[in-house]
Amino acid sequence: MFKGVLFDLDGVITDTAEFHYRAWKKLGDEIGIPLDRSFNEQLKGVSREDSLTLLLAHGKKEEQFSKTEFLELAKRKNEYYLEMIQSITPKDVFPGILELLKDLRANNIKISLASASKNGPFLLAKMGLESYFDAIADPAKVANGKPAPDIFLLAAKEIGLTPRDCIGIEDAKAGIAAIIASGAQPIGVGRSEDLGEDIPIVPDTASLTFDYLKKTWQPNA
Repeated sequence: MFKGVLFDLDGVITDTAEFHYRAWKKLGDEIGIPLDRSFNEQLKGVSREDSLTLLLAHGKKEEQFSKTEFLELAKRKNEYYLEMIQSITPKDVFPGILELLKDLRANNIKISLASASKNGPFLLAKMGLESYFDAIADPAKVANGKPAPDIFLLAAKEIGLTPRDCIGIEDAKAGIAAIIASGAQPIGVGRSEDLGEDIPIVPDTASLTFDYLKKTWQPNA
């Protein structure tokens, strides 16, 4: 039986992905880099700084900004995003997530957040979910963002477990790769053509039940 569950936030607990897209698009328009939804797929699950690096490379402007200007752009994007997410409430929690969190707590399963978002604590508080989480991995403490395993390694460590005893839940390809690299067992939310054919996948969060997690768990040899 697994002992912990490591949750991504964007696209798993709630949909802040649309706010991220709008904030990146606004910044892109300001610096002359058009951004569409297709390119935005590459930014999902990726840290703010790495996303900005990808955006600048996309616009062939990676050499145009100093380190200070780069950090200012990242800060500006986050300010746009924070303005947009002020309206989030418990009603924005995806279907099935609250029930899953309650079932995990009732069965003494540890719960940790493994999100690239530095706004994780704020968002959990806005949705009334912070009390369900035993730990929130701080993305500022990891050297490498997803698809590197660092954030999932830290999320497991923060609840006193090894990743081998945990399930990781993600909706992005980079996140699934990070879970696998960490040694945890992945469950994807979305489509197999986006996330991979060789892992358990649910079409939506309403299908993420405690029974489903137990059914997909493969005891480590």
